[in-house]
Amino acid sequence: MPPRLRSPPLNVPGSLALIAGNGVYPLAMARAARKAGVARLSVAAFDNETDPTLAELVEEIAWMRVGQLGKLLAFLKASGARQAVMAGQIHPKNLFDLRPDIKALMLLGKLRRRNAESIFSAIADEMAAVGVELLPATTFMEEHLAAAGLVAGPKLSRREQEDVEYGFRIAKETSRLDIGQTVVVKGGTVLAVEAFEGTNAAMKRGGELGRKDAVMVKVAKPKQDFRFDVPVIGALTIEAAREARIRVLGVEAGKTLLLERPRLLALADEHRISIFGHAG
Repeated sequence: MPPRLRSPPLNVPGSLALIAGNGVYPLAMARAARKAGVARLSVAAFDNETDPTLAELVEEIAWMRVGQLGKLLAFLKASGARQAVMAGQIHPKNLFDLRPDIKALMLLGKLRRRNAESIFSAIADEMAAVGVELLPATTFMEEHLAAAGLVAGPKLSRREQEDVEYGFRIAKETSRLDIGQTVVVKGGTVLAVEAFEGTNAAMKRGGELGRKDAVMVKVAKPKQDFRFDVPVIGALTIEAAREARIRVLGVEAGKTLLLERPRLLALADEHRISIFGHAG
């Protein structure tokens, strides 16, 4: 079993800033931070992305558009938090509707490559300049990381196990090339490779081609910066797999977050969808 990701040793901060995207991840992060002993949570939330119910779990929340980097930095500086975490993604359609402010335009103008990693790395540098350290997105979330082996659902057949192994190798290569971190395979054939559309859409395409009983594999990038992104599956992933008639969800053990774990495992067992942690 590979070593599980661990956040760097730190004293639990009294105040923490949360940069919250969509989905249940920000809610899980807020609850985990509270459990760890964080007294004050300040949230940077994004219009049409962040779940408004997050406001009930925190002391302070500020709403902004995606692309308002100046407003984000000003909020983080004024929050009093010296550390922050990112949780949740931004929907691709909102990235195409991006209306960057002057600060964001200046940042983008300095970048030779404009992919997610280079942009978020530059944002982390801007945050450090205002005195806020960006922590790994797994901070406080270690207990949610997938273990190696069968996590839920029926035991894998030999063919399914082979597809997990094959899919893992392919997904590691496509993620190294910064194409996508998810593939769908069946019988040793790659049916779909995730690109900009995201995991669930890739599963839908692969499921349509495989008709039933295909295998989805999701991995971390070989040199993934876990401050900005971490592989995640949750209840919605199970629902997407059920609709696509995917039989197995293969994830990278120790590097993939399983959100809403009780509901996730119950749905997997109900729909006879296996979740398998690949040891890498």
